[in-house]
Amino acid sequence: MKTGSYFSGAYFVCWREIKRFMRQKTRIFMAVFQPIVWLVLMGNMLSGLTANPYAARLLGVDNYLIFMTPGVMAMSSLFGGVFSGVSIIWDRRLGFLQKMLTSPISRFCIPLGKMWAIILQILLQMVIIIAIAYALGVRFATGLPGAAVMLVFCALFGSAMGGISLAIATAIKTPETLFTVVNFLTMPLILTSNAMFPKSAMPPWLQVIATYNPVSYAVLPMRSLATTGWLWPDLLLGLFLLLILNAAVLVLVYNRFEKGSII
Repeated sequence: MKTGSYFSGAYFVCWREIKRFMRQKTRIFMAVFQPIVWLVLMGNMLSGLTANPYAARLLGVDNYLIFMTPGVMAMSSLFGGVFSGVSIIWDRRLGFLQKMLTSPISRFCIPLGKMWAIILQILLQMVIIIAIAYALGVRFATGLPGAAVMLVFCALFGSAMGGISLAIATAIKTPETLFTVVNFLTMPLILTSNAMFPKSAMPPWLQVIATYNPVSYAVLPMRSLATTGWLWPDLLLGLFLLLILNAAVLVLVYNRFEKGSII
């Protein structure tokens, strides 16, 4: 199949997902409300950490919200991606998945278009999070250019998580089962990462896990942009690892949709 045909088919799948998202007011509300809960409630609840000189040195900032914002962005990208697989389950139930499979587009266009839609939805939520954080007094060390680069990292991370969710959904028939699997995966990923607390404050065995946790790949470069500046080793390492993760996920979803049974 020609590259142009891939993009054309994926575009229409993406456009359908975006239209469906815009009609679901509850999802839009939650995209705004969830980061408010994290930043306003948890951020202020833990703001006293920086009053302790030792804790402030571990965090590397004098305002916990600045430290926390990249973690909230990574977590929101994670959740935005991993729950996307439910669209495959509902499309299968409604019979629309069968129609797409029998249409003159490649099967790979289905997950590719959905992943594009995931990226757009995540970017919208990240802009909202940055605006909320700015309203709460957060100022990134790299300013607006750094915030724009953070959006790129969120898009890459959310896209990879979305692809994994779509691949899992091809083997699952009910949304309840998918939610169970997703919750089983996401909570350990969050709790064993550096999203909320610095890796240096963790016990040695947990530091090892956090080092190889994909959530940390996204948080590390974004936190450097937020708290320190343009630390190119962190940025290039995070970008490289996320690109590798996305490439592996694309191979996975290609095999699941082009060669596997998804009905």
